[in-house]
Amino acid sequence: MEEKEKELKKIAFKECIRSLMPIRDAIDALGGKWRLQILIAVARGNNRFTTIQKALEDISPRILAKELKTLEEHKLLDRIVSSTYPVTVSYEWTAHTKSVEDLLHTLSDWGTKHREFLFKKKIKPLCDRE
Repeated sequence: MEEKEKELKKIAFKECIRSLMPIRDAIDALGGKWRLQILIAVARGNNRFTTIQKALEDISPRILAKELKTLEEHKLLDRIVSSTYPVTVSYEWTAHTKSVEDLLHTLSDWGTKHREFLFKKKIKPLCDRE
């Protein structure tokens, strides 16, 4: 009987890990210090490399380029190259990114409540919802 219980626990553990895969995928796509901030900056009209960098202030060009590429790979940003002289590159939300919008609001609400819980005082939201 002991062997069967061990096997059942292994199966339950594997099922638990498998059920967490979607959360892990979401964190992989949106996690890190900069990705959500980049998506928000682009949503607010900062669609060129330099304007995104200025909106985020502390991000280095190398990190910004890496994070933009990662967001492109996750299909959260489209990179648009215009055939002007000189060539201009801009970034836009994809249709898929719009599916993240509700999640961003939920995370913002939870983060505000979490800060209030930690610091025991009301926190004014930093950004107005559009």
